[in-house]
Amino acid sequence: MASHSQVLVEDKSSVKILTLNRPKQLNALNSNMITRLLQLFLAFEEDPNVKLVILKGQGRAFCVGGDATPVFRDIIIHGKSWRIGADFFSAQYTLDYVMATYSKVQISILNGIVMGGGAGISVHGRFRIATEKTVFAMPETELGLFPDVGASYFLSRLPGFFGEYVGLTGARLDGAEMLACGLATHFVPSTVLTSTAYVFTVVCKYFL
Repeated sequence: MASHSQVLVEDKSSVKILTLNRPKQLNALNSNMITRLLQLFLAFEEDPNVKLVILKGQGRAFCVGGDATPVFRDIIIHGKSWRIGADFFSAQYTLDYVMATYSKVQISILNGIVMGGGAGISVHGRFRIATEKTVFAMPETELGLFPDVGASYFLSRLPGFFGEYVGLTGARLDGAEMLACGLATHFVPSTVLTSTAYVFTVVCKYFL
């Protein structure tokens, strides 16, 4: 699949709608997708006609995180340079930083699975819309890593010690729990998200 077809772009007046389009891989972020998203977000920030960016996923996941399997395969199995992995994570973290410091409104529609790197490209945005289908987790510790993608920032700002609990255990949260703890800013039934035109109308009404 061509890199551009893995991130679909729709133009709706002053709104750009980006759709992660690797549904069979649960929209896991590969290098091409990260590079494309970074290019688009930087271009939109410089475009005075763009007022808002909507990010969503195709299929039953928003994004399950970074697709590190090809990176692992290239380094361990094919003996390529460790630089491949360093470049992958450098680009991913740069994208997270751009989104966290973005001057324009970003709305992420979290209708499905949101894990790891999927949180990194959504939670830093201004609005995060969860549904009854949302499943959130930071499972990095189970993989021998740590909650990255800026998670030390947003998890530490959850009430009490809930952020530490989520980060250390990889516990899964549903949409209502995301809203209750502040990881999501809004909750809507998934049925209202079936139409892009309807989503656009609601977004313009409440966020523009």
